[in-house]
Amino acid sequence: MASIQLGRIAGFRFGVDYSWFVIFFLILWSFTAGVFPAQVPGLSEGVYIVMGVVGTLLFFGSLVAHELAHAVIARRRGIEVESITLFLLGGVARTRSEASTPGDEFRIAAVGPLMSLFIATALFGLALIGRSAGWHPAVVIVLQYIGLLNFVLAAFNLLPGFPLDGGRVLRAAVWHFTGDATKATRVAAASGRMMAWVLFALGAFEIFSGALLGGIWLILIGWFIRNAADAGYQQHVLRSTLSGILARDTMTPTPRTIGAGLTLERLVGEYFMHTRYLSFPVVDGDRPLGIITLNQVKALPREDWPVRTVADTMTRVDQGIVVSGSDSLLTVIERLQASPVR
Repeated sequence: MASIQLGRIAGFRFGVDYSWFVIFFLILWSFTAGVFPAQVPGLSEGVYIVMGVVGTLLFFGSLVAHELAHAVIARRRGIEVESITLFLLGGVARTRSEASTPGDEFRIAAVGPLMSLFIATALFGLALIGRSAGWHPAVVIVLQYIGLLNFVLAAFNLLPGFPLDGGRVLRAAVWHFTGDATKATRVAAASGRMMAWVLFALGAFEIFSGALLGGIWLILIGWFIRNAADAGYQQHVLRSTLSGILARDTMTPTPRTIGAGLTLERLVGEYFMHTRYLSFPVVDGDRPLGIITLNQVKALPREDWPVRTVADTMTRVDQGIVVSGSDSLLTVIERLQASPVR
């Protein structure tokens, strides 16, 4: 998912997909021109614009908090979180691995809706306090409406359709009672596909009833859920397969190695040009020093190749690139993804 990186929140990389700008301005327009004028008629256009901006920022802040809750619990359970990204249909906390137990899966999934319920309760509480204290109606309505949206967000996410949080809770429950993570994922994905077809039907009904935008939106959400459910199951099967294959069973048992003092010019001319390999282990006798890849060489100016050595360019073994022959291919891939080797 291509995204614009905005920084870090609680140590997690945070960004927005390009599609997010579409939904941001749609919601801003909806709040400013439709929702808030209907809730509090008679205010100036400038006030409605301020209400729309504040409401939109509060809403997306709520989405970030929802995903941040997932990310924090995942990190506490030993799962590395790559990033939090907002996109057209919401947000996602991307992780490098799956939960290893049904209990972890349940905790990570359930905390998101709980955060949304907490935010909803807090905003409704502030709205009640504000109404009693005589705050401006614009402030009260914004708090109240965003609180309502957070209740809706929590309820929708608890629907038992993978990859929604409710679908992951369902997966955790089936996993717990059967002991079979693959079966649990298959059941949750099937539930997600059923939910997608329900949304397709509701969307079609909305369109034929004259609510074109609402109908298209429901169909779009259904399409996303169906595709994500299928992709989630396929990814799980792939990860399960890779976890059962050992590195020693797929590696080249006696790879061709090179010395650290070799120049990049000789490396290209004598090794990369005459073999099918895209990388070479770098050794000093029997001692591994690191690895060098064709991409690392290609990233450097060609005029540097005659004077720059492998030692100057390689990725060293102390940079987290070493695996054991008894490690699974899944572990190998995860190490590669986390390493600077490309």
